[in-house]
Order: sequence, then structure tokens, then C-alpha cells
Amino acid sequence: MSDSPTRPRLVLASGSARRLALLAQIGVEPDAVIPADIEETPRNNESPRALAQRLAAEKAAAATAIALKRADLGPALVLAADTVVCVGRRILPKCEILDEAEDCLSLLSGRAHRVYTGLALTTPGGGARRRLVETRVRFKRLSRAETAAYLASGEWRGKAGGYAIQGLAGAFVVRLIGSYPNVVGLPLAETAALLAGEGYVTYRQWEAGA
Repeated sequence: MSDSPTRPRLVLASGSARRLALLAQIGVEPDAVIPADIEETPRNNESPRALAQRLAAEKAAAATAIALKRADLGPALVLAADTVVCVGRRILPKCEILDEAEDCLSLLSGRAHRVYTGLALTTPGGGARRRLVETRVRFKRLSRAETAAYLASGEWRGKAGGYAIQGLAGAFVVRLIGSYPNVVGLPLAETAALLAGEGYVTYRQWEAGA
């Protein structure tokens, strides 16, 4: 982590190990991690796109409120993200029980779906920047044996849509259009662009000794 006075501090409004790992992939280590505890239930007739955008904004606002009370952080950028998997307008759950995961895999088998990630960045001056990133993914038709084996792996637990593309389920993907890291949970090019727009240039962290 750089101690350069020229770049703002960065807070990640998520306790997701996947998002931390993705940021590390582009040389970024947040100065603090403040998981945002918000209600994530979709509203009536809320579209997948709108849900991803709203939850990202609410997470950023919640974490910003906490960060402002911490003297060790001072003015900081607060980055939040929320990823939604959907088939048409049907929003798939973050699966916690086996039946949910089985239903999701049955729905995704042999067809295309979309993954949206809403990005929200709040600034020390009280500003807010937003992005929405879409990736289209198609699964092969899954056999009963493949579905049963994946369910037995437990990898689906806590995953939107009941799968993790960076894990075993990578074997199910026959086509992907758009950002791969978006499906993992954080679109890196778009995140880097948001940060750079507020003076946090990710590639400057790559230099030796930065």
C-alpha cells in the first residue's frame, strides 16, 4: 500500500474476499474495509439493472457514513459494488440453501443470462460517481451428473445465481460477452476508470516502491 500523499485514501465497502482479490490483481490495496450492512431484497417490479445500481449506491452511502466518523481515515474515496445475476427480468438469489442453487442451475442450463454490477464511488467532497457494467454469459446444457456434482461441491453457497465462474463452474461457460471480472464480482477496467477520475490512478501503484 502506498503512503503517497498525492493519492486519496480508499475504503472498500465490502467484506468480499473476491473483490479484495480482484483489486489486488490491479495493484490496489484499500486503506480500510468497511462492509456495508443493508437490506438487499429487490423492490416490487425492480429491474435487475436498477437493483444493482441502487444497492451499490446504498452500500457506498452506508460505508461513507461510518468512514466519516473514523479519525484514522480522514477524507477518503469509498468504493462499493453489487452484482446481480438474472434471466430476463428474473433476479436470481444469492443461494444459501441447496434447493435455491438447484433451481438456479436448472434455469441457467443451456441458456444465456446476464450479470450486472453496479459501481458506486463517493468522494471526499460529497460527490458520487456511478457505473453499471453488463456481461452476457451462456451455459452449456448441464447433465444431471454435472449438476449433482456441482451441488455437492458446495461452491454455490453465497453466490449470486448459484455459481462461481472463477471456480468449478468455469467448465459450464460456453460463451461470454463483456467483462469476465464483472462476473466474478468487480469489473476492473471500469473500477480503475472511476478511481482515476478522482485522482487514484491504479497503474501508479505498479511502480517498484510505490
